[in-house]
Amino acid sequence: MLKILSKGFFKKSIIMESQKKKLVMGFFGFVLTTMFVASSVEAWTGEIHGRVVCDVCGDSSIGPEDHVLEGAEVAVLCITKSGEVLNYQAFTNAKGMYTVAETMPESDRWDACLARPISSFHDHCSHLGEGSAGVKFTYNHPSGYFHTVRPFVYRHASVPTYCI
Repeated sequence: MLKILSKGFFKKSIIMESQKKKLVMGFFGFVLTTMFVASSVEAWTGEIHGRVVCDVCGDSSIGPEDHVLEGAEVAVLCITKSGEVLNYQAFTNAKGMYTVAETMPESDRWDACLARPISSFHDHCSHLGEGSAGVKFTYNHPSGYFHTVRPFVYRHASVPTYCI
């Protein structure tokens, strides 16, 4: 008789634990749903991208001798509408393109940004060209749109003889 009683007690204990778990999970689901519905924060997504190139002949025009720079470092500094300063670091891909993207509340979206080249790891093309110190711009695009920064240009330390 004692064994049956302890087994019955064990079954009741398991049923009570199961009901407690359901109650807690239901409450947790209710809280999450309430938070989701009650939050009126709209998300905003912005994107900045640009290109880094090597002006081999240093003639300030893109020609067949010029090429993109993979692995070049670019810094992007943005100030938000709420006054927060955000600093991003990006590296160019095989096509010489860099991208910075962020999703944040609409009230904290980017207001103004500064993009500037930091370094080129190319053996020959590592001197920053004129006018490539940085680009300051206001960011007034709606969510999901992007801003393209003009290309940053690096040059050779000495112009190759075939350019002269």
